This record gives sequence, C-alpha cells and structure tokens, in this order.
Amino acid sequence: MSALIDGIKGNRFAVFGRAGMDLYADPIGVKSEDADTFHADLGGSSANICTGLVKLGSQASLITSVSDDAVGRFCLNRLRHYGVDTSYIRVLGGEYRMSLAVYESRIENFQNVIYRNGAVDFQVTEEDMDKVDFSSFSAVISAGTVFASEPSRGATFRAFEYARAVGLPIIFDIDYRPYSWPSPEVAAEILSRAGDASDLIVGNDEEFGFMAGGIEKGFAKAKELAEKPGRLVIYKMGEKGAVTLMDGQEIETGIYPVTAVKPNGAGDSFMAGLLASIATGHDLKDAVMRGSACASIVVSKSGCAPAMPTTAELDAFLASHPGPTT
Repeated sequence: MSALIDGIKGNRFAVFGRAGMDLYADPIGVKSEDADTFHADLGGSSANICTGLVKLGSQASLITSVSDDAVGRFCLNRLRHYGVDTSYIRVLGGEYRMSLAVYESRIENFQNVIYRNGAVDFQVTEEDMDKVDFSSFSAVISAGTVFASEPSRGATFRAFEYARAVGLPIIFDIDYRPYSWPSPEVAAEILSRAGDASDLIVGNDEEFGFMAGGIEKGFAKAKELAEKPGRLVIYKMGEKGAVTLMDGQEIETGIYPVTAVKPNGAGDSFMAGLLASIATGHDLKDAVMRGSACASIVVSKSGCAPAMPTTAELDAFLASHPGPTT
C-alpha cells in the first residue's frame, strides 16, 4: 500500500483516455430538443479527471489522440485553458473524430446522446506510448474505455508495462460503457485483465457486477480483487455511498446530499478529489469523503469540466455543508 500512496503523493499523473466536446442545454431543466442555446466545453472521462486534478493542485498529462479539425483544436484549447499538459497528445488527420456528448441539466428523463463514430482516441498506438517519459510521473491513471478497441487497448497495456518498470502505481477507473465494446464477453475479460494489473481500482456496483457476471456478485468481486496485498479497491454505490477495501479492512462512507441538476461527471470528479486529497496528506477515509464531496459539487452544476471544484471551492463546500449520510 505504501508504494501506491507514495506514488499518489508524488502528485504527477499520466492519464490515458479520451477528451471530447460536451454540448449541454441551457437553461437548467430544459430538454435538449427544446433548447435554443447549448454551452460547449471540454468533456470525456479522462479529460475530466485531468481537469479535476489540476483544479485541485495536481499535475496531470493527458495521453491520447485528437482529430485534426476544429473540434480537436477546441478540445486542445480547453485542456490548456484548464492547465492540463498536452505534450503527449497526437493530432491525427483523416476521418477519425472526437467524442461528442449532447446532454442537459435535468435529472428526470435525463438524456445524454453520445457520438462515437470513428473515435480518434482509440487510435493511440504502442509507438505513442514508447515516446512517453514515464519516469517523469509518479502514477498512471486509466479509464476503462481505452481498452474497448485496438490499437489503444494494446497500447495501454504496453503503458502499464512501462509504468511497472519504473515503479509507478496503476490506477484504474473501470468506466464501463457498453456502446464502446464489441461484446459484453470481451469487455468482461479485458476489464478483468486490466483490474488484475492495477493497484487502485475504482468502480460502481454495476461495473464490478458486470466483471463478476452478475450485479449480485459485484461486491464479492471487489473483495476478491482487494485480497492482493497492497491493492486498494473502492466500491461505489451511488446514493448509498462507498466501501473502501484494503488489507482486509472495509471502510464505509456516505455521500453529501445536494440538489442534483444532472447525473454525469460524478465519477470523474470523485477520482480527482480522491487522488488530490491523498496527495495533499489526507488519510484514506477523509480522501474518499472529499472525493464524494467533489462528486456532489459536480452533479449540482451544469457541465462537467467547468463544474470540477478548485481546492478553495471544495473546502468551502465542506465547511458549509452538513456532514455525509451514514
């Protein structure tokens, strides 16, 4: 466990996965089909994690590929706006495209339409990973979506080998998106392989259940993964909170109730808040709670990347908000 915590405390993260454009309807409550106005900003799970980390004082580099077009340049500009390092992002011509999410700020009948045709982020290659100086980082983070297709699947497993070679802990957000995968069977096999290679695994009850072959088996799967010495597993249960599993311990934590305006972005913000809080010296339970607070902040605001809190905003939320549910 000490190697994992020490790596996180180094506070320099290499993050694998996608950036995309988010278009979200304005004002709060309006359905996409009824909207006259949409706001555009950065999206994509890994880009969101990077943004969340940087806003909380960490260093984050996104390792991905983007399309050589206006949307790709928009995403690069927004990453730089938020302070994310883009030096390992390859710009790719041709017909590959950025991910696009069109959604709304509402909970009832929430709609999120995702365009993933010819996804450019799946085009990250082993050669791209060969160019990364892994010794300049203290930990690596991967979202599960990178494993859904080649060549990014093989490239990310190669990156895991490079990380291991220089002693970096591997942090894995399961992030299962069925629409990205050729079949559930392939997804279960590959995501389990990625989990086995990781030191910190974060997922929700449905994702662990999927890996185990049934929602009712999810917690048992999380406990099984946590049996490896030095590995940390966080099993999230939405409004029921989370269970953190490590070295035979189970730490149960609640959530911070808020008036949510959308459901998306919470997991990315949780990951950023968890890691940045460990990095700045908070103990594990406190770091999980700060991650939960970040998730609550993001679902209470429009957008994903712009809703990620700064350290000052997170501290103000914790100071003014009633304690978490138990």
